[in-house]
Amino acid sequence: MTSATATAPIAAASRPILLINTVVADEDLLQIAQRLPSLELVYVPEPAAAEAALQQHAARVQVVLTIGSVGLSAVQMDQLPALQLVCALGAGYEKVDVAHARTRGIATGNGAGTNDSCVADHTLALVLASVRQLDYYGAQLRAGVWRTTLPLPAGITGKRLGVLGLGTIGRKIALRAQAFEMEVGYHNRSPKADAPWTYFDSLLALAEWADVLVVATPGGAGTLHLVDATVMRALGPQGHLVNIARGSVVDTQALATALRSGELGFAALDVYESEPLAPQELLDLPNVLLTPHVAGWSPESVQATVDRFVANVQAHLAGRPLVSPV
Repeated sequence: MTSATATAPIAAASRPILLINTVVADEDLLQIAQRLPSLELVYVPEPAAAEAALQQHAARVQVVLTIGSVGLSAVQMDQLPALQLVCALGAGYEKVDVAHARTRGIATGNGAGTNDSCVADHTLALVLASVRQLDYYGAQLRAGVWRTTLPLPAGITGKRLGVLGLGTIGRKIALRAQAFEMEVGYHNRSPKADAPWTYFDSLLALAEWADVLVVATPGGAGTLHLVDATVMRALGPQGHLVNIARGSVVDTQALATALRSGELGFAALDVYESEPLAPQELLDLPNVLLTPHVAGWSPESVQATVDRFVANVQAHLAGRPLVSPV
């Protein structure tokens, strides 16, 4: 689907363009078109097609819809003289040059809060599956092995869960972990006065304390390879690393080495540096659980992100503040 237009009685050529440079389901494109009839939709999820569309439609592109891992650079923004608004469909916006947008007077928004609960649910699923080693025991059953010849799976109750990044998602993860009677600690740039959990003033200290380390911090240059070989060694041979944030936060090569050597026990990942390609370094490892960046995906959360994007655009076009500005 290269373009979507509404049936409003406005000549298509006269309408400003909403350019979408990320993958969006057909049914969601349709409802965006129906709910924003003053904009012509140009859907170009492939990078080469997006670049061509930026040049072809530069004079009429008023709104860009993207995601954090795709984004919109300063160079791309400067190709668009009519650009007024850039929105990330989800919460992440690490590849949107927000600082440059501000110098241009371009509004930026995201989908903050729309899929937090879904991500937190998936995180606990990964924690449970990793600690209880569900992949391993399922494979053993399929191979005809019964429980009496297998090692005992670990329990969850009483385990220490460390959260790296106590934003909205991090808080929801912590609350869910408490429901499983886990002890919770966290590391953030500064302690949160209203957080009832133990604060650690360094990531290394948190990793040394935790049985399970959950990465829930934003991506971008400031957190690149924040979880490195030193942190993995601190987590230890019985430790579990769970990443639902951005693949860039974890050093993939160091992770593969730590898992192969036994310096780190297990990993459960939903995000990768190689996206959308699978992490080849990890695919043959038995102590890794992998899902394809679906933590924030459910029918309910996707609809909420579409609703938020439409609300942000409608607010901007009406001269009101965005519902969730960046």
